[in-house]
Amino acid sequence: MMHLAETLTFSGRKVVPAWASLPFPARPGCSLPDALCAHPQAVPWKLLSPCRERKVSGCFAQSVVLRGVCKERKPPALPLHACESTEEALQRYLHTLFPGAFSTCHVLQQPCHTQPPYPQFFSPLLTRQGFLLDKPHRYPSAAVESIPVLAALQSSPVLHTLLCSLYKDLQKLNTRRWASFFSTGVEQDDFQEALEELRTLSQSYEMGFEADESENEADSD
Repeated sequence: MMHLAETLTFSGRKVVPAWASLPFPARPGCSLPDALCAHPQAVPWKLLSPCRERKVSGCFAQSVVLRGVCKERKPPALPLHACESTEEALQRYLHTLFPGAFSTCHVLQQPCHTQPPYPQFFSPLLTRQGFLLDKPHRYPSAAVESIPVLAALQSSPVLHTLLCSLYKDLQKLNTRRWASFFSTGVEQDDFQEALEELRTLSQSYEMGFEADESENEADSD
C-alpha cells in the first residue's frame, strides 16, 4: 500500500485518500460499459478517508480496481462498448471524468465473496451475487454471497481542506502550557518546521483558484 501511494504522489504530495463502491451498482446481466454509462457525471464511489467531499471533482493521479463486473460483447452503440477489453473501457471512462489525471486501472472477473462470517448488512435490493434489483425480493432470500466492488486510491484535492484544518488546529496549540510536549527531545524549532511542512503539504493539493483563496486566508490570519 505504501509503495502504491508513492507512485500516485508527486509535486510534494505524500498522502492519498481511499474511495470505494461496495457494492458497485450494476444490474444482473449488465456489462461493464452499461454500468459505467449509467454514471456519466461522477464515479459512484464514497470517500472512506475523513475528508469533506467537494462539489467539483478532480484528481492528480489515481489507481482504480473494479472486480465482479464483466464486459459482454454488444454492438458498439456507445464508445465504451467499442473497447476491446474491460480495462480499456474503465480507462476511457476515468479519462473522461478526470481529464489530464494519471490513472491506472485493473478489472478482475472474480467478485468479492461475502459469505459468513462477512456481516450481512446489504439491502434487500441485492441479488445473491450483489447486483441491483428494481424492487426488493418478494420473499426472504439467502444471504448475499458475493458483490462487485470498486476501490480506489486517489491523489485528490479533497485533502487540502483536511490538511489545512489540521495545520490551523496545531498552530493554535500553546506549547508553553505543555512542558511534557517536548520532554522526548523534540525542539520548538523542529515543531515549527513540521508545522510549515504541513502547511506546504496542504497547499500542494490546491487547484487553480483555490490557491488565490488560500493566500487571502493566510493574509487575514
